[in-house]
Amino acid sequence: MSTDESTGIGSTRVAAYLREAILGGELRPGDRIRQEEVAARLGASRLPVREALRMLEAEGLTEHAPHKGARVPRLSQHEVDVIYRMRERLEPLALAESLPQLTEGDHEQLAEVQQRIEDLQDGDLEKFLDLDREFHMLTYSGCTIDPLMSNVTRLWNSTQPYRRSFVALGGRSRMWVVNSEHRLILDAVVRRDADDGERFLGGHIRRTRIELGLHPEVFT
Repeated sequence: MSTDESTGIGSTRVAAYLREAILGGELRPGDRIRQEEVAARLGASRLPVREALRMLEAEGLTEHAPHKGARVPRLSQHEVDVIYRMRERLEPLALAESLPQLTEGDHEQLAEVQQRIEDLQDGDLEKFLDLDREFHMLTYSGCTIDPLMSNVTRLWNSTQPYRRSFVALGGRSRMWVVNSEHRLILDAVVRRDADDGERFLGGHIRRTRIELGLHPEVFT
């Protein structure tokens, strides 16, 4: 990983800054990422910025457009639908691989994260998105198949902006469904029942995909 010797700012720090801006919604689909602006803001040279952008492209958070430079990918409604279909197939597999490795401590942490989701105040969108991601990634944390988990993470990153818009549209009215599905997944995890876990998780992802499809305004 490259580091700007004059400032000590490396590509890992630049990547963390940009990753937070993209996943947090500060940078939105279609927004350009100008290397010189990022370098100036962080007090770094362009070398660690270029390397950070390559790292984020591998994570599905940026893309390089010829003659335009880096930007946050903008996906069509159909592309997001296909990515969610991929998630429906890959994430249950990651869960099944993970279940035997999760400890009672992991189960307790999952229950604590889910309780924090249920205790959220109305309108705390960003906190919900953070906790929701934490919940699901913890259920997959026992999976040691790197190519599988790399793809799961990349697909999550690709759909995050559209998930944010979807949750903002639904508000609290649909949270009872999310919480119920999470509780079913959690129960299957604690029982180490891969069949139930895969079924509940697949339905959870599928419901989001179908409901997203009812809101074309999310993609404009």
